[in-house]
Amino acid sequence: MDPWLLAKLVCPRTRTPLRQEGDELISDAAGLAYPIRDGTPVLLVEAARPL
Repeated sequence: MDPWLLAKLVCPRTRTPLRQEGDELISDAAGLAYPIRDGTPVLLVEAARPL
């Protein structure tokens, strides 16, 4: 994922920064992993998996 875009994205639940790990964006504050599908981050709490 583009570093510029990653720096702009935040967790929709906690409004904290995300970090990329493989094909997921991780919110340490919320304990959630948001999927990246076909290069597009899916920032829906319903689509996230718990860590």
